[in-house]
Amino acid sequence: MQTVRRISQGIFLLLFLFLFVQTQSKGADELGYPVKIFLDFDPLIFVTTLLSSHSVQKAFYFSLVIIIATLALGRVFCGWACPLGTLNNMAGAIRKRRPAVISISWNRVKYYMLIFLVASSLFTLQLAGIIDPISLLIRSFAISICPLFEYSVRGLFDAIYAFHPAAADRISEPVYSVLKQGVLSFQQPSFNQSAFIGVLFLVIIGLNLVQKRFWCRNLCPLGALLGVLSKYSLLKRSVSEGCNECGACASVCQGNANPDKKEGWKNAECLYCWNCDDICPQNAVSFGFGGGVRGVGIDLGRRRIVASALGGIITVPLIRVSPLASSVSLSPELIRPPGSLEEGKFLRRCVKCGECMKVCITNGLQPAFLESGLEGLWSPVLVPIIGYCEFRCTLCGQVCPTGAIQRLSLEDKIRVKIGLAMIDKGRCLPYAHSTPCIVCEEVCPTPRKAIWFEEAVVKDRGGREHILKQPRVDLDLCIGCGICEAKCPVKSRPAIYVTNIGESRPGGKQLLLS
Repeated sequence: MQTVRRISQGIFLLLFLFLFVQTQSKGADELGYPVKIFLDFDPLIFVTTLLSSHSVQKAFYFSLVIIIATLALGRVFCGWACPLGTLNNMAGAIRKRRPAVISISWNRVKYYMLIFLVASSLFTLQLAGIIDPISLLIRSFAISICPLFEYSVRGLFDAIYAFHPAAADRISEPVYSVLKQGVLSFQQPSFNQSAFIGVLFLVIIGLNLVQKRFWCRNLCPLGALLGVLSKYSLLKRSVSEGCNECGACASVCQGNANPDKKEGWKNAECLYCWNCDDICPQNAVSFGFGGGVRGVGIDLGRRRIVASALGGIITVPLIRVSPLASSVSLSPELIRPPGSLEEGKFLRRCVKCGECMKVCITNGLQPAFLESGLEGLWSPVLVPIIGYCEFRCTLCGQVCPTGAIQRLSLEDKIRVKIGLAMIDKGRCLPYAHSTPCIVCEEVCPTPRKAIWFEEAVVKDRGGREHILKQPRVDLDLCIGCGICEAKCPVKSRPAIYVTNIGESRPGGKQLLLS
């Protein structure tokens, strides 16, 4: 069974990595695979989104499969399918010495975190995506690990090409071509906060050197939810009278479920890895759908449960009293992707998984910091100076698992306003320096150009007159895509820039009174 479990873990991890790689444009405005399927099967995202926004995408009902499987078989998802759990397993295998003894009360932390998240969701604050294992893994890979991998690969092949070691480029170039077609992005991705998010992920992996599957045992809120459900699972663990309590099973238990204690076994912590069955020298352990051992309950303490729930409730006003969280004072740089819901509804649904940022073909979608207050941390925001919103691209709406970014048809998308371009005359070449420049008008993608010119007679320092085309922005036609800012030849701070004023989503700021 241990071999079967490892094969299952490997298959699901490879499936996750395959779908992750497919989360990018292949040249067409359509993704050929259900790249967000792991999130669709996530019960924690399903529950918290339902509580915070009172509605969920239909695809989230796939999570009922995991719930039913847990009620029947226990925490098999954690032990057999979870990709983050598999990575933790692999990292824990590096440590060959006896694992550190961690206080048994540590495994209660994940239940307190679950209570905290559910309580805050009841009051419309969606925080689960920050520490949900699937969302956390996708975000870490998309924003940190994948850019690091691509940078290393490109650097390696560039070095081979530059130095031309004996006929090596005959092998390296075909390999590089295959990688560009199937694995690497169109351009090197880069993200704000990449190092910070990567360090957090490496800390989670590194904790396995302290205790194997430390995250799964002590911190994972999805594991806590499945642990509560597995309390009623039909598959039970049985121990025969032949058990002499040698402790061999305890040394290989992945969930710290006290398998060596006949009456103290914690079925909510058991990952059903079958390690105890495989290692038992007396063959005293078995799993079946018969009677079995019911196991001890989850002793959390009434006061701690109440404190966790109150903490989740109190967090809601603490976060939302920030001026940046007010719709009146939202940062002008908070440009949401096209199809985004009204800001309040958007934050109640967005789980900060990073799928939309991974799929953005210009790298313009970046993880927010405080543009929308703490509640909007790591949610997607367009940064035009890094990358613009491609006029004929709807991929971000296709990958959003919760509907925070609605899927739009191309016809609808090109009419959506996400902001408005403004011209800084003190930096614009035709205005400030009597120098011809028409770049912003040339790159404007709208069928009828949103940037138009007015001819003006200007004088240079010598008094000579010149006729220049000075740009203007049409308020009705500009959609705020940001390509003019991205391509403006005035660097450091472009002479034309985009803010969220004029966005078409409900509650957006408007430039004109009527």
